[in-house]
Amino acid sequence: MGELERWEGRYAPESYLFGTAPNAFLAAQKERLPKNGRALSVADGEGRNGVWLAEQGLDVVSMDFSPTAQVKAHALAASRGVSITTHQVDVSTWEWPADAFDVIVVIFAQPLERTRLFAGVKNALKPGGLLLIQGYPPKQLEYDTGGPSDIARLYTREMLEAGFGDFTEVRIDEYDAEIYEGEGHGGMSALIELIATK
Repeated sequence: MGELERWEGRYAPESYLFGTAPNAFLAAQKERLPKNGRALSVADGEGRNGVWLAEQGLDVVSMDFSPTAQVKAHALAASRGVSITTHQVDVSTWEWPADAFDVIVVIFAQPLERTRLFAGVKNALKPGGLLLIQGYPPKQLEYDTGGPSDIARLYTREMLEAGFGDFTEVRIDEYDAEIYEGEGHGGMSALIELIATK
């Protein structure tokens, strides 16, 4: 079974796999967000983060490769009285537009090919734009409470520094915390986060 088929199966139930509330790290950055502008939510799944960004007044592009997830994302947006634009794309092959977004959010998007993802994010973020990343570091394999089991898909501080060390105001935090995001993420988790300005 390929990645798309696997995710289509995970998103098939009527319930929202990771819930409908925004990711806690993202919600905590509300004061950093611009009052308007364009935002991209990478691998946004069923739209919980993209919809929340739209609720903050941003013009949101919700990117994912699952058409089933994107139908649910539009339904969630409609239920909240906002609209989002969806792009059904694979992050590893998408032609990232240059200087197109004021905010880019990468929440638990952990593809095998991070070099292209990071290069695309850097290209698509406007100068002065805000980048927010949260993912799992290798320690998460000890908890087994969500995320990929392939260590090659996990983030390290060194990887984020290499990818975005030339940004300004770069902040990287690693910590353990209890998270509960639908059925997909639950329990004590190892987390790594990046906040940076291009």
